[in-house]
Amino acid sequence: MKIAVEGCMHGDLDNVYATLLYLQEVEKTKIDLLLCCGDFQAVRNEKDLESLNVKPKYRSMNSFWKYYSGEKVAPFPTIFIGGNHEASNHLWELYYGGWAAPNIYFLGFAGVVKFGNIRIGGLSGIYKAHHYHLGHYEKLPYDESDIRSIYHVREYDVHKLMQVEGLIDVFLSHDWPLGITDHGNWKELVRHKPFLKQEIEERTLGSKPAAELLEKLKPTYWFSAHLHCKFAALVQHGEGGEVTKFLALDKCLPGRKFLQIFEIEAGAGPYEIQYDEEWLAITRNFNSSFPLTVRNANFGGVQLDIQECRQWIKNKLQIRGAKPFEFVRTVPCYNPTQSDPDDSFTGYCRNPQTEAFLQFLELPYLLDNKSEPREQTQSPFTLISRDSVDHDSDVDEIEELTAVHDTVTEEEAL
Repeated sequence: MKIAVEGCMHGDLDNVYATLLYLQEVEKTKIDLLLCCGDFQAVRNEKDLESLNVKPKYRSMNSFWKYYSGEKVAPFPTIFIGGNHEASNHLWELYYGGWAAPNIYFLGFAGVVKFGNIRIGGLSGIYKAHHYHLGHYEKLPYDESDIRSIYHVREYDVHKLMQVEGLIDVFLSHDWPLGITDHGNWKELVRHKPFLKQEIEERTLGSKPAAELLEKLKPTYWFSAHLHCKFAALVQHGEGGEVTKFLALDKCLPGRKFLQIFEIEAGAGPYEIQYDEEWLAITRNFNSSFPLTVRNANFGGVQLDIQECRQWIKNKLQIRGAKPFEFVRTVPCYNPTQSDPDDSFTGYCRNPQTEAFLQFLELPYLLDNKSEPREQTQSPFTLISRDSVDHDSDVDEIEELTAVHDTVTEEEAL
């Protein structure tokens, strides 16, 4: 099986797919799957841009809407996770995972699926310590704080991934596991990205929960993005233990290292995306603890032994099959021929895929839970010292500032 991996998509599906089709033709090969490590930007219409934490100069429709509308179809099965620049209102509809467009599957805020006999896991978002222990308190419409916190990794989602016992072949995260630079050529990294040096030396670069997942899951491959550069590392888990091959990739731009193709042993095809039995059991087991306010999840009522639940899932899958529920379009699609955007839809809607998924698992729908007043589910900054808040950095902005600084320095030298 040949799998292509892409770093930050930034909505540029047309160019990524065109590049892969060209590579297929030139190298006389067949790519079976595309994985994307976040900042996918599944923007369906102008309304979605309001939930996209992107500076105005970077905000545009790009090309995902063509695949959502059906104008185009992804030429490869595509699996992606979320980053820190996403149409978060859209991804929240698919919190548990689902088709963002035909042949384009969102892995969920955390998730595991199978592609053939390959298990692929992932964690969406980026790590920020001040939000990690909170619940998913954000409610639409997102305010200036919510639009940033919505994609911050939560302990609840990591805790579910920590329950996975079976082998994970490939794992995706947007930001890098903390300490991963110890296992690669970090000096070469700093030569290209000097602004990372201090964080590397202070051991603050990366995600602590991602590092914990790396240690626990020990996947064969781990792919990340976020920092807009290529960086490779080999992590050996104990003396003589398993080895994880780590690779971070850039964003889709000319001359940048944003794609990698690798081959992994798999059974005979054809391959398709399917639900993972163990992950469904974990999801069902922990859904009663789903935290929807600033309070963290309470795992006290969760059964530690999921074998009975797993057998129940297995029986259900044998009857229905393991293919995810079919894609359903839920909002009006962008129409470039219209001068004025379609404002007929303004609110949140339930995604029928998610409803069908939860009915299959016999779980209640909680994503639009309004039991808590808005005042109690708003930004928790009243609970946090403002001095402790580390605002999200934008790599594009940092790179621009670095470039300006370098230009000024060169001019001064002349």
